[in-house]
Formats: sequence, C-alpha cells, structure tokens
Amino acid sequence: METGTAKAALPPDLATAETADKGHGRLETRKIAVSSEVVPHLAWPGAAQVARIESIRRIGDKVSTEITYLVTSLIALQANPARLLELKRDHWAIENRLHWVRDVSMSEDRCRVRAGGRALASLRNLVLTLIRSRGLSVPEARENFREDRAEAIAVVTGRIL
Repeated sequence: METGTAKAALPPDLATAETADKGHGRLETRKIAVSSEVVPHLAWPGAAQVARIESIRRIGDKVSTEITYLVTSLIALQANPARLLELKRDHWAIENRLHWVRDVSMSEDRCRVRAGGRALASLRNLVLTLIRSRGLSVPEARENFREDRAEAIAVVTGRIL
C-alpha cells in the first residue's frame, strides 16, 4: 500500500524550464510550463503555444510570487520554454529602456494633454532616439541642451556641430 500525496498527471506535451537570477539584493526564480495541446480549444487566431510563468522573488525575508500567462504564435521549434522565458525577460528590457524613461525622465504620466496624445508620444520617441544617437542619457541631454541651445537645434535638424 502506497502512502503520501499523489501528484497530478502532467499533460504529455508539457515542456518546462527554470531560471534563477541574483542581483540588486534579490533572488528571482522563474518557472515556465508550456503546452500546445490546449491551443485547438482556444478561440485565439494564430495561437501556437500557451504558457504559465511563475516568478518567485526573495528580498531578505520577504517572498512574493507572481503568476502570468502567455499565448504566443511561435511554435515549439521557434521558441522552446527557455527561449520563451528569455523573450519575456527581454520585454522588461523594453519596458525599462523606453516606457520608464518616458514616464519618469520626460514626465509623460503627468501630461494632461488629451488631444494629440499619440503625436506627443511620437515626438517623445523621436527625442529619445536623437538623444541616444548622440550617446547621451536623458539627464545629460537636458544639461547639455539647456546650456547649449545651438547643439539642441543641430541634433533636431541633423546638422553635426
């Protein structure tokens, strides 16, 4: 007679991967379970795989868990579980590189303009591109351009000083 707890049977096509990162005073473990078996039951055009990602973050004695789900058009040959975790991580690089900069450095969240919001967002993106093409950070650019308006005009017009 067997004792103990029974484990639920996993779907036969369930693929998994796990990563662990340590830095900034925290340890974060990410676990992913990917399946293509449920896709035919979804009303989601182009879906090839679904996944469940569990992120466990430890900072000192505090532990927090976040569970997210994703649907992708990438087939298993294009993106195995480890690759999907990498792509998910890369998404945050975009969030940190673009959206956070726009929100914090360019005060986008405080902007109360209702009409023309898309145009302003496009202009902010253009400004970020121009600043980065000069190898500057946003704070450096603000300081440089505040003191040298001619340089700011040269960047916008494409002239090199």
